[in-house]
Amino acid sequence: MRGYALANPLSAILNKTPQDFTRTDLLAIIEQRGIERITFHYVALDGKLKELRIPVASRLQAERILAEGERVDGSSLFKGLVDASLSDLYVVPIYKSAFFSPFDDMSLDFLCRFADPEGNPAPFAIDNILASADRLFRKSTGLELNALGELEFYLLNTAETHMYQTSKQKGYHASAPYIKSGDIVNEITSHLTRITGSVKYAHSEVGYIDNVFSDVEEIRGKQAEQLEIEFLPAPVVDAADYLVLARWLIRNVAFKHGCVATFTPKLEDGVAGSGLHVHMEISKEGQNQMRETSGELSAVARKLIGGLCTYAESLTAFGNTMASSYLRLVPNQEAPTRVCWSDLNRSAMIRVPLGWHGVGHLASSFNPTDDIPPEGSRGRQTVELRSPDGSALIHLLLAGITMAAEWGLKQRDSESAAKKLYVQGNIFKDPSLLKQLPAIAQSCVESSRVLGDHRRFYERENIFPPSMIDYIINLLRTENDEILRESLTDLPADERLTEMRKIMHRDIHRH
Repeated sequence: MRGYALANPLSAILNKTPQDFTRTDLLAIIEQRGIERITFHYVALDGKLKELRIPVASRLQAERILAEGERVDGSSLFKGLVDASLSDLYVVPIYKSAFFSPFDDMSLDFLCRFADPEGNPAPFAIDNILASADRLFRKSTGLELNALGELEFYLLNTAETHMYQTSKQKGYHASAPYIKSGDIVNEITSHLTRITGSVKYAHSEVGYIDNVFSDVEEIRGKQAEQLEIEFLPAPVVDAADYLVLARWLIRNVAFKHGCVATFTPKLEDGVAGSGLHVHMEISKEGQNQMRETSGELSAVARKLIGGLCTYAESLTAFGNTMASSYLRLVPNQEAPTRVCWSDLNRSAMIRVPLGWHGVGHLASSFNPTDDIPPEGSRGRQTVELRSPDGSALIHLLLAGITMAAEWGLKQRDSESAAKKLYVQGNIFKDPSLLKQLPAIAQSCVESSRVLGDHRRFYERENIFPPSMIDYIINLLRTENDEILRESLTDLPADERLTEMRKIMHRDIHRH
């Protein structure tokens, strides 16, 4: 931990992993570093991190805060779910989440969980819903579910030069000088790695806009580069926390540099939208369970896929929450419109990517001096859900995915259900195949109806409170987008583009 520049600083100081941090350790850090404040972060109903800054004047005060948490107004943080007459909630720090704020040298920061007046996890808090789903999965299957997100976003800035411009839809893995935001991305990934230890890599993505046309002053006339940060597999609750924390951190670093970061699903017609693909890995005692020793996809993996296929139509309710989400989910844009799965195939909703099965120590084939296999090699196969986008309510989306995984592993017919939806090749080039595959929702309003029809999947075992399902249904209905595609089609080309931009840009910082 001490020898690497991006190792967790707290771990290096304490010589402990974050899972072993204690209150005594953290109090010692506060005193040794002259910390002036403790900052609590927690996820409210809108999916964004909130914060509470608590000045520290004495050890007694710091110890009380770390041991007992603080009180907040739940009716404001969960408007529509918590009544003002019963509004108080506790926010309680998670010690393993402690980090030095990249934006405040005098703060020690924590992610928190919500507790009700009796001290129990508040059942309507979206992170507690995910934790409940994870407990159900572990108890029911005896396995662990890990997840990782591919977080795509646009970074918008005033162009300082028009040299080495990137071509439209040609930004994938581009390097400097064609991509201008490398220093900002390095800063983001450095902070994220120190805090989470879970960043896999960062790169430029397909999308690029030389000049954003918009009525929104914040982005009008800006140059937009699409980027992606992908994480390493982590326990599903941690994976959700990392993604929410990443969105907070990316926005703050962008703001520091006079840029705008947006995760909105679609920024311009004909330009790649921002997805939030989620990979899943099932493990047991730290070992990947997704492949048999023969190299075949395991029964566990096929059952996982069967569960995802069963839940897929309603997962859009948590993963695609804005009208512009459905301007991204169109054929031939590497964004799915049908429920199906495939190997490697980016036109499928569920994809089985390369996972190093049958190969290993690849560097030895190209480097004669590398004749010793690496330590700690383990299976790396995942299954990827490609429908969610940047509007996702991350904790609820991963809670739904966790319940789909649990359902698939417990149902006898989940493998056969998956087998019926396996495809090969580009599905959009085979009209007869398309007709056989279930369609996912084409609007928020349609997605709300599907969630209403499938709510029993989420409310079982009391994981999703009925009030949360009702809230999401109402949230989706307010987008009022059921006939959006038809109304746009009837407009002349210029008017259609103008209206699409209004829809795409009307709330670029939703979640």
